[in-house]
Amino acid sequence: MRLSEIGGLEEVQNKLVQAVKSGQVPHAQLFMGKQGSPNLPMALAYATFLNCENPSDNDSCGTCASCIKMDKYIHPDVHFVFPVSSTKNITGKDVVSTNFLKEWRSFLLDSPFGNMNQWATVFGGEDKQANISKEESRQIIKNLSLKAFEAKYKVMIIWLPEFMHPSAANGILKILEEPPEKTVFLLVSNDHEKLLTTILSRTQRVTIPQFTDQELTQSLIDKHGVEETRARQLAHLANGDLQAALRFMNSVEDNNHQLFADWMRDCFKRDFTSMVKRADSFHAMNKVAQKSLLLYGITMLRESLIRNTVPDLARVSGEEGKFLENFSKVMNPDKVAAISEKLNEAHYHLERNASAKMMFLDLSLQISMIIK
Repeated sequence: MRLSEIGGLEEVQNKLVQAVKSGQVPHAQLFMGKQGSPNLPMALAYATFLNCENPSDNDSCGTCASCIKMDKYIHPDVHFVFPVSSTKNITGKDVVSTNFLKEWRSFLLDSPFGNMNQWATVFGGEDKQANISKEESRQIIKNLSLKAFEAKYKVMIIWLPEFMHPSAANGILKILEEPPEKTVFLLVSNDHEKLLTTILSRTQRVTIPQFTDQELTQSLIDKHGVEETRARQLAHLANGDLQAALRFMNSVEDNNHQLFADWMRDCFKRDFTSMVKRADSFHAMNKVAQKSLLLYGITMLRESLIRNTVPDLARVSGEEGKFLENFSKVMNPDKVAAISEKLNEAHYHLERNASAKMMFLDLSLQISMIIK
């Protein structure tokens, strides 16, 4: 991953590049950004630039031995830690990042802008709660106690440190504050408020914003071959999240729009028989699809609010636009806020393995009451 591949956020990139060129590289940095922001790609590209043998003024060369290894995520001096859970083949104390590196590299190569749900699907832990265990902190200390094989910097990238078990977080405090010489920690967080204050106090914070609509539109056009008008619509729907834009681009295949529209019609009509059947069908979907539907619903609620309050900013068209034209007529800001809160709560409960059937049925009844 190179900085030029991110497709935006030049101001952040320039600050990181200047820090390296001036020799003022902090030993521990926290890349903070909401889910959907390119904070992981930024950390990967920054790590590549740190050890590039022939960097240009604003990016890594992409051709030196270090860059080639980083392209495959096999650089011996760049270590990764990320949330994992037990699987059919890996259990107990073996549930640490080093035993999932093959899947991790595949994930980064295929989806460097991916999220936790996508990662869980790749390593086979979509139905279990992932974390970064105490055993992982011992592995971090062990990896960083070794001398660098070939690079200028040893780099430790910790993705989603908010998933760290408290004992794991406490276990790395000393090395995080006083790491070996030429060692750089890059913590990549989507929810830094969940981190221990002792972790926050030991890192320099780097805010990674989400893409602007213009940046996201251009990325969809240049890298994914999306027609400009459609790219603008997707960028507006996705609210700065590239993965969400790609998911909405395939909404015909994913069927999120039709599922959500039919679901809301059932809630509006108070068709309780259909609600029960729909809860059964949602239960049959895998967890990633269930979460995707809820997130899509939150996006459509936001769009209905825009149509009611600032209609000039509404840019959704086609089947989604037709649905929103009618849906927004029975919605108001209070209803949008209430239903959005319920969808967010449902997403939270799915993360903690709630019964999807019971959760969706209860959610349908609550939405029906709010709408009416």
